[in-house]
Amino acid sequence: MIRSILLTATLMSSTTILGQNLKTVSYKDGSQKLNGLVTSSSTKKLPGVLVLPAWRGIDDEAKNAAIELEKQGYIAFIADIYGEGNIPADSDAVAKISGYYKKNYEAYQKRISLALEQLKKNGAIPDKIAVIGYCFGGTGALESARGSLPVAGVVSIHGSIGKDQARKNGPISTKILVENPADDKGVTQEDYNNLVKEMNEGNADWQIITYAHSKHTFTDPKSPDYNEVMAKRAWNHTLMFLKEILK
Repeated sequence: MIRSILLTATLMSSTTILGQNLKTVSYKDGSQKLNGLVTSSSTKKLPGVLVLPAWRGIDDEAKNAAIELEKQGYIAFIADIYGEGNIPADSDAVAKISGYYKKNYEAYQKRISLALEQLKKNGAIPDKIAVIGYCFGGTGALESARGSLPVAGVVSIHGSIGKDQARKNGPISTKILVENPADDKGVTQEDYNNLVKEMNEGNADWQIITYAHSKHTFTDPKSPDYNEVMAKRAWNHTLMFLKEILK
């Protein structure tokens, strides 16, 4: 019981600290208000990283990533994909709204593009910007590359890597890192093979790192899938990739 109370207190304290280091930035997609978060480094001219959160919307994993990226010398901006008033209340609602953006990928690409503009407005050097995303956000990272958005590279972290095979493969100039958990039941061998085919046909600069003994949300400390060793490796791989393309 005491352990549970201490854990809750620690998580609440962590969330408060994260909130103090991130500033809300409101912007719009037409009439839809969006509320992103930017790091305090936004007052400087630095390389930028857009963080695309998982399918429940902006969460502590995205916030923690942004804060850690700031420590590495980046301006980080967390995108609001769903918009104010559209935060899903339960798993069914999450599946519905995330499914909408996966199917309507051009709408997803537009929300990402709008967030990229906010990242630039907050000081990011325009030709030194990357996108990282978790889960649903990992899908968004790949859509950034597929949509030829103006970014140097993308990192898809346990993202859904498959796409509608009715969509034609096109040229991909964005550098790509896919961090794939070996035991992710949401990724089939066919998805994997199709992604490799897509990257090769697009003549992309790509790499896929597969993490052993790791299920879908292996990087999230709050998830039962969390694999501390592999999560640390994945983060180090992310930082190494970002350093190569942005610095």
